[in-house]
Amino acid sequence: MQTRSGIAVSPGVAIGEALLFGSEGFQIPQRFVSVDAVESEVGRFRAAIEAVSIGLEENQRVASERLGDEYAAIFGAHRMMLRDKKLIGEIEGLIRTKCFSPEFAASRVLRNYAKVFQNLGNPYLAERAADVFDLEKRLLRALLGEKRPELSHITEHVVILAHNLTPSETAGLDPEFVLGFATEVGGRTSHTAILAGALEIPAVVGIGNFLADVSPGELVIIDGGRGEVIIDPDEATLEKYRVSLESRKQENARLAELHELPAITPDGVRVHVMGNIEFPQEVEHCTERGADGVGLYRTEFLYLGARTEPTEEDHYNAYCRVLESMSDRPVVIRTLDLGADKVPASGASFYEVDNPALGLRSIRLSLRDTPQFKIQLRAILRAAVHGDVRIMFPLVTTLLELRKAKMILGDVMEDLDDARIDFNRDVPIGMMVEVPAAVMLADEFAREVDFFSIGTNDLIQYALAVDRGDPNVSSLYRAGDPSILRLIQMVVDAANRHGINVTVCGQMSSDPRFIPLLVGMGLRTLSVTPISIPEVKDIIRHVSVGQAEEIARHALALDIARDVENYLRGELSRIHPEHSPVD
Repeated sequence: MQTRSGIAVSPGVAIGEALLFGSEGFQIPQRFVSVDAVESEVGRFRAAIEAVSIGLEENQRVASERLGDEYAAIFGAHRMMLRDKKLIGEIEGLIRTKCFSPEFAASRVLRNYAKVFQNLGNPYLAERAADVFDLEKRLLRALLGEKRPELSHITEHVVILAHNLTPSETAGLDPEFVLGFATEVGGRTSHTAILAGALEIPAVVGIGNFLADVSPGELVIIDGGRGEVIIDPDEATLEKYRVSLESRKQENARLAELHELPAITPDGVRVHVMGNIEFPQEVEHCTERGADGVGLYRTEFLYLGARTEPTEEDHYNAYCRVLESMSDRPVVIRTLDLGADKVPASGASFYEVDNPALGLRSIRLSLRDTPQFKIQLRAILRAAVHGDVRIMFPLVTTLLELRKAKMILGDVMEDLDDARIDFNRDVPIGMMVEVPAAVMLADEFAREVDFFSIGTNDLIQYALAVDRGDPNVSSLYRAGDPSILRLIQMVVDAANRHGINVTVCGQMSSDPRFIPLLVGMGLRTLSVTPISIPEVKDIIRHVSVGQAEEIARHALALDIARDVENYLRGELSRIHPEHSPVD
């Protein structure tokens, strides 16, 4: 048994067989064979060895003719490794003594060899691990005959282990079959992590190199609450996690009783708890858990994975579905926030720049691509006839950007008027506050919008100069950094001065530790991942505004992020021990 630690990004526990994605390219259908079939399986393995050897010999001949003997030698070395008697003996030994399938046995042995190369401390030898992985691919191809299906086509219960998953790949996961996933890279607020929460799939990211430790089909536990991946767990560990799963079900049942109860503090102050959604179908997750509305509808996921750009009707139908489910509750639709790590399949090369987080993304992209921007705005205004819609512009940095966006919105209204198409002219307009420049100009912005929504994920990234998806600096990405708390307080104060509402909609508002702090700082609307709604409501119902304000005063006086977060953790344990987080 091995335990690897990473960054917890989506709570829950998953127990299942590993499907390694982006390395071997195959799904091993079974780990074991019957005793009666052992010898025939050994024969199948030997036939695969022979087939791969012939293929390598042909590759060596072609390489020699076209590139020269120096390059052909690579395939010669692969053939020597493949024919190694010790290697073959180890694989056949696992088939005979443990009844492992040839695919599982070959993968297990070859990955052990790769790990040895990686751990020798010699860069040249570490690179030889790639040769071992190449042999694994060839053998599995010979044994299985075809590649595994795309992630979106998985039809068996698995946990996915990968170097990385793009937001598009994550968006295509089917929670019915994908029990959980873990990646070597990624950060707490990468969009892949956000999607994991949206899909309610337990997930851990930023683990570092670990794929060589796992064979396809091996049993794995993903603990999305503690940020741990347990490979080949022993029986005691399996039993502990099975008990944990049952306990979590009971806690979820208790929290479900809050469905009809509003989030009101013990001293009678109402806090609105909204839901963040990526997909129209998520609105049911919000209504089931008693959300006061949708505080953030991330519309760019209409684009991710699609080969063609969505039409106005695609937008309109998606928005109407959400509005129908929300009835008279508000729905805040954020205009496109493409770019950075959210790259659509269509035109992907357009987004390949050196520093995408600082490049053409979000409102900048919409202002550049006015026709596509107008298509979305037309659909929003038309859908707004059917419910309480608010429009929100992302990543606004300057007043000029905001004014241009509002001007284009006005043009769209005129076009709809001229065409005699029904729409809602009185839609409230808001903006995301997620760059320090917007915070510094919050008073000026507050005169020109109806509401603010603080996007803490990007605000932390831009204020602390930390790439939120880079595990090398993930320890520096701290929501509890004193500078972040002061930036949030500045926005809240500006909103209060001008009489407009302000929401926090980043991952920070879904973190139990920060709920009392945010209430104490004056936030009366929080927008959180749907799975977090009952927990957030429960915490609010256990902390008075007086307590929360004292917590905020103390936290704002601290000058180190670690001290802030430790203090908030302790206060949460005191207020409501059942929600004390585990780091």
